[in-house]
Amino acid sequence: METRYSHRNEHNTGTTHKKGRNEKKECHGCHTHAHENGGTQTVIQVTVALLLMTGGLLMDGLKTEWFAENFVRLVWYLVAYAPVGLPVMKEAWEGMRKRDFFSEFTLMSVASVGAFCIGEYPEAVAVIVFYTVGEMLQQKAVDRASRDIGRLLDVRPERARVYREGNWIDIPPQDVTAGERIEVKSGERVPLDGVLLEERAMFDTSALTGESMPREIGRDDEVLAGMIAGGQAVHIRVSRPYGESTLARILGLVRDAAERKAPAEMFIRRFARIYTPAVLLLAVLIVAVPALAGAVSPFRYVFADWLYRGLVFLVISCPCALVISVPLGYFAGIGAASRTGILFKGGNYLDAVTRVNSVAFDKTGTLTEGRFEVTEIQCAEVVTESELLDLMLSVERKSTHPIAQAVVRYSLRRNANEREADVMREIAGRGMEAVFGERTVLVGNLPLLQERGIKVPNALSGRAATLVTCAVDGQYAGALILEDGLKEDAREAVEQLRGLGIGDIHLLSGDKQEVVDKYAGKLGIRQAHGALLPEDKAQYIERLEKAQGRIVAFVGDGMNDAPVLALSHVGIAMGGLGSDAAVESADVVIQTDQPSKVATAIRIGRASRDIVRQNIAGAISVKVLVLAAGALGFTTLWGAVFADVGVSLLAVANSMRILYRRN
Repeated sequence: METRYSHRNEHNTGTTHKKGRNEKKECHGCHTHAHENGGTQTVIQVTVALLLMTGGLLMDGLKTEWFAENFVRLVWYLVAYAPVGLPVMKEAWEGMRKRDFFSEFTLMSVASVGAFCIGEYPEAVAVIVFYTVGEMLQQKAVDRASRDIGRLLDVRPERARVYREGNWIDIPPQDVTAGERIEVKSGERVPLDGVLLEERAMFDTSALTGESMPREIGRDDEVLAGMIAGGQAVHIRVSRPYGESTLARILGLVRDAAERKAPAEMFIRRFARIYTPAVLLLAVLIVAVPALAGAVSPFRYVFADWLYRGLVFLVISCPCALVISVPLGYFAGIGAASRTGILFKGGNYLDAVTRVNSVAFDKTGTLTEGRFEVTEIQCAEVVTESELLDLMLSVERKSTHPIAQAVVRYSLRRNANEREADVMREIAGRGMEAVFGERTVLVGNLPLLQERGIKVPNALSGRAATLVTCAVDGQYAGALILEDGLKEDAREAVEQLRGLGIGDIHLLSGDKQEVVDKYAGKLGIRQAHGALLPEDKAQYIERLEKAQGRIVAFVGDGMNDAPVLALSHVGIAMGGLGSDAAVESADVVIQTDQPSKVATAIRIGRASRDIVRQNIAGAISVKVLVLAAGALGFTTLWGAVFADVGVSLLAVANSMRILYRRN
């Protein structure tokens, strides 16, 4: 995985960046502080500080006699300051020990201590109290944004009911091995991936796909961990250990998503490293320059007044609004996408999808159902129809390709008999070659026979249909003609992309050109290319990407398209829940089998990008205005505190909008 990310970063949009899982996050993030120090910055501590500060202000206002003593006031406000101020100062000190001298903790510590030094005790406490309250509210927003993603963490059953030595026993799912039989009662979650042993059963797949409609699964079909059995108890033969289950892979993907930063997030991190020391320097200059002016001119310089202005400047300049709202915007976008059954592997891909202006679809299993059915059989004089089906069944039986499975279903319905091949060899992108005794059998597409110089009927070459041909000992033996229906929302998917301004749409397939043209006509896609091997698709995508200004998304079924998914600017896997190739190679996994979700993913990405831009522009604009007012003496520390916290919370509220929008 690491190699692939590096490769993409070099030749694509430059959006991919993967942090090591164990790399500690920088302490610039306000929410990180609140989250990691929950034991010291509790609601009780904030409440105590707020009550003491309010009590002090009331006694100041009522001119309480015993409280009028400066020493009493200092002690009172120091006690109010301690519960929330000491944790911030501790963070500032720990940052300095790691050579992070210019974090927001440093700004707040300097501002509050400076306020104490000039006798502005209530403002000193207010700086830290409202900063901490803002952090707590921001952390709640982060928790809300992560709730939709975090729900995946709650779908892992803690026990599995497994059949061992004649008894059903409950054990942790981690202790179940592949091949064992488990029982899942109605309403329970499936703990491990496996195949269904019942004739058929209904499952709620909403935790994995976001779809509310239950799915019917038949005997020997795959059942995935996280699904909920509905209506009856079911028995499942485990196919993968717990650590390799689909759910475990998705959880790993979700955990890693927060670590892959979008360009805007990386910019804000770099910006904060320059911005914070710059404002510290400016705050010093606000105090020092008037002092120099007062030394060489009649200008009356009052140190306390200018120090106060410098402290106001520091409080306003805290970059919290930027540092929290930008990553939160992307994180909220990832959460919103997960609710619709779309998994982004990170904020960088959420950002990259916004720039997509060219989309290439694989045909089979992506825009079509992938459920081929044989509509016609042709048989030459070389073999009987029964023998033809026996041979095709024997060759295709072990293949998982949708076309091969259609041949198997049809052959079994026609009571064909499977034979054991002496030799079996796959011919990539073409089909299979098998030896039965002294007979050599080829089963695959039309180009396979043509490349071997085997003559086929002219009428067969012109058929705009999917063909599975067969040759025996170098002679054409027959063919099956198959049809694959379009998915319900395939046309809608193309129309929605055009509605988003993406008119450059391509259809790629291994089927012959006549078949691809037929489907392209139904979908209104003008650029359709058939007879492509996996490497041909990869070369086609490479040519597209070399065109100036093109950002290409490839949408495939995650099975044979892994190289193309990895190569494209944005790889989108359709219906890839059970596919290792999809999870490993794609940047975006659409868990439902709906191509229209490609447009949904782009809309969510664009909405997240717009929110992030609004946050950056709004926060910087307000900061500049209030900074100028503070430097000129038109803003107090109280105003600075409320401006800083207010801008942060407005940015957070703006980021959360995406969780409530209709996609």
